[in-house]
Formats: sequence, C-alpha cells, structure tokens
Amino acid sequence: MFKSRGRYLAESRLLLGLCLGALSCGTGTEQASDAVLFASGADLQSINPLIAVHPLAKQVQKNVLFVTLVAYDSAMRPVPRLATPEWSAGRRALTFRLRHDVSWHDGSLTTAEDVRWTLEMARNPAVAYPRSRELEAVAAVEASDSFTVRVTFSRSQPVFPDVFTDLAILPAHRFRGVAPAGIRTAPFNRAPVGNGPFEFSEYQPGQRWVFRRSQRFPAELGRPSIGRLVIVVVDEPATKLAGLTSGELDFAGIAAAHAEIVRKNPRLRVIDYPIMLANAVIWNLRRAPFDDPGVRRALDLAIDRQLIVDGFIHGFGSVAAGPVPPEHPWYEPVAPPPHDTVQANRLLSEAGWTRGPDGVRQRGGRRLAFDLLTVGSGDNIMEQMLQAQLKAVGVEIRIRQLELSTFLSVLQGSARDFDGAVTGIVGDLALGYVGALLGSREGNALAYPGYASEEFAAALNRARTATTESALIAAWRDAQRILARDRPVSWLYHSRGVQGVSRRVGNVVIDLRGELAGVARWTLAGQGSAR
Repeated sequence: MFKSRGRYLAESRLLLGLCLGALSCGTGTEQASDAVLFASGADLQSINPLIAVHPLAKQVQKNVLFVTLVAYDSAMRPVPRLATPEWSAGRRALTFRLRHDVSWHDGSLTTAEDVRWTLEMARNPAVAYPRSRELEAVAAVEASDSFTVRVTFSRSQPVFPDVFTDLAILPAHRFRGVAPAGIRTAPFNRAPVGNGPFEFSEYQPGQRWVFRRSQRFPAELGRPSIGRLVIVVVDEPATKLAGLTSGELDFAGIAAAHAEIVRKNPRLRVIDYPIMLANAVIWNLRRAPFDDPGVRRALDLAIDRQLIVDGFIHGFGSVAAGPVPPEHPWYEPVAPPPHDTVQANRLLSEAGWTRGPDGVRQRGGRRLAFDLLTVGSGDNIMEQMLQAQLKAVGVEIRIRQLELSTFLSVLQGSARDFDGAVTGIVGDLALGYVGALLGSREGNALAYPGYASEEFAAALNRARTATTESALIAAWRDAQRILARDRPVSWLYHSRGVQGVSRRVGNVVIDLRGELAGVARWTLAGQGSAR
C-alpha cells in the first residue's frame, strides 16, 4: 500500500522525534534551546582525523573537536591556527611555532610532541592515512622544543601543503600503547578527547554525535556562542525536510527541488554555496565501445547539460567541461561539448553503429546498450534524463540503482565490472586534488578506468615535481586541457551545496571551506554572547 505524502512526512517526524527525544529532556546544565541540530545523511564514520574520509566528519574534526596547524580564511589563503608557519630559504623546511594556550579537553597542553606524533602516524603505512601520498616529500619531522616543530622536505615546495590545513592534530598521550596498526580500532575513536572549540559529549551509533562548548578554548581563536552542536544522522531526504519544516532540525542539506518549499517557510532560509565537486558519467574505457574516442564524443554530444542544470538541480550549479570549476584560481577555460544530436548521430554511423528496427543502434549483432550504475533507491531523475537524451541518438541505457557501499565496491574493485557510472569527482586541483585523484595511479585508475595517456602522465609528473607555483599551475592547466581533449568521462555539472537553515541561527556564512567552517561564529536568537 502506498502512503500519502502527509502520512509519510508524519511518520518521518515521529522517527526524527524518537531520535532527538533525549536532547529535549535536557540532562545537563544546558537546555536544548542552546543546541544547534545539524543533519548528516550518514554516520560520521570516524572522528579520528587519521582515518576518516567522510566529508562532514572531516569538517567536524577541523572546525569542532580538534584544531589544525593552519587553516584557510574565506579567500582560501592559509593562515595560522594552532601554529604559525615559517619557510626556510629555498622552501625545503617548514617550521611550525605552536601557540602556548591550546589545551586538550583533559587539561593537558597541546605540544610539539602531539604534532610530531600525528604527522609520523600519517606517514606510517600501517595507519593508511587517506592522504599519506601528500606527505611523500616529507623527509623528517622533528620537535626541537615543546612548542616548535620542523618539517624537512626532500625537495622545494612550490605552494603551502594543503594537507597541513586538513589533518587535525591528535593527543599523543591518549594513544600510548596503541600500535600504528591498531589506531583504527583504538578506544579513542568512540570517546575522543580534542582541543578544539567544542568538547565531545556523547555518541549514539547511527543516531547522533553531541559536542558542547569548550570554556577553555582560546577566545582569540574563536570561542563558540552556541552551547551545543548536535550532528543528527538522518538518511532519508523526506525525513530531513520534515525535521527542518517542523523545527526539529536547524540545518539540513536539501534537494534543489525542495528549495522553494523551504523558502516559503518564514522560519527558514535557503543558503547555497560553491563546493569542489564535478558530477560526471564515468565510462569504463577497458570495455568496448567506450574505448573508441568517437563513440565517447558522440555520447558527449547527445547530452544536454544545460537542461540537466535547469531541470534537475534547478539552477544550483553550472555546466561542467572538466573537473575544475570556473571559481577555482587554477581553472583552465575549456569549452563543454555542445548539445548536437546531428553530429552525435553522424559519429555513431561512421563508427559502424546503425539503427535497428527498434531504433537502438547495433553493429555486428551487438546492440549499443549498456548499464549505468547509480546510487540510491529513489526516482533518479537525472539518470532518466540521460536515458532519454541518449535514446534520441539510438543508445539504450539501463539504470541500475545500488546501495552506496556496493556501488563503491564495484567501482573500486580490481575487476572494474561496470559499463558506466554516475558519480561525483573532487574538482580541487590545488587543495588536496593531487592525492585524491590526479596525484596517484590508483586515483587516476579509479576516476578514469582504462584511460592511458603519456601526455597526461607527464603533466601529472610535472605537477608532482614542480618547485615553483607557476610551474605547478602550468602543469595542472595542461592536465585540464588534455582531459578536455581526450574526454575519458562525460562531465555533467559543477554542484552547489544547498542547505535549509533555521532563522533562529544567526551569523551563518558558508563558503568553499564547508558548512562548519564558521561554526564558532554562529549565534542563536535571543542568546547573548557566551564567549
């Protein structure tokens, strides 16, 4: 039996209410009115910076529970946070001079030993830190005194290493007796001790993480006004929307199609912001016909990207021509393929694919039909738009919806057992993209399976070995031009994040750094500053 929308939303509110019930009871000195409730589509995976890859988990680590050595300001320039960095002549060594007033929440001071231990663990293969490749140029990490750490590199560094703005420092004394291979299962991961603006308070697996304001955090670094931040796990979009409109959630990522519903609610507002993510269709170039550049070009020409931007994401994004968005300072202007079904049909015919009686192209008894993998169990409107657009040129696609973990296992598996897949690709060449995608053969194979280009490999190598910023930027721009020419994937659009936000939360600014970058500046209506 199908449920009415009203009944479904009512049940969603009930489930959310059960999840949040303990908060409204107020077991501590602070009441629920001092808490901001932030919806996450999945549990945070881990609160340990050496382990987590979940985007929101990383934001919680950097902005809530822990402190990084250096942070980005709103213009994406590195600025001191836990430490002030100083380059040596020739940029072969970086000295971090730590603040003397940042304490762990158990009362111990944050010292150079914590920094040294964290960086050494990030470099240790047994830990398997996700961005360890970005530390390959580190030759040594030394603590010269209690508040000074010197990092020596094997070659000059053209730009400030982004990894130092991303990896939050951990308390070394809380891992005594834990071997590197045991860090992933350490008790710390369930009851962490941080040194950031909020202290860990509670964790209910699959339900919520609760953090309370730290009174010991230095005011100069931004002591929070709100009493608690609660990350609530809400995996259903309808439940998020119901919790937002009912007032049970303060923040919730929403579908672009729901933006008008949220805007019409006087208690809510919509905030959209740039994110470094390009959505694309990955083709498996190890399989025919995707190994044929002419066929890939035809598929590209058949896609109406502007229609997808307007009809699917309701204008919250822009047409993509590559992985790097135009807002990025290292963006190389490349034009997306036009929507040209006449040219697409001509290319397919030249490749020997002729239309059969049912309109689907075939060659040598094989139909031009394939599976398109996607995540989810909903309507998959964008995939249906792609299906209709490709059908117009005689290409049949079958949409296969998979659960996220299954989807990732198929894409990352050694067999690469898929034809095409709709996914997001991190588009930030400057900020971690080297390690995440272009900086490793594994990353390249994952994003572009079967793609082999000596020119592309040479551009990547120039980027990895560049000793000046200009040389690094030139290499990345070359890489973008080569990708635009070879088109191993069909780029669709650059995303913008869309959050529904309660008007009771003030001073909310979201930019490229993420939703929680300004959490210490948030205020609550009717609440005086608690700093």
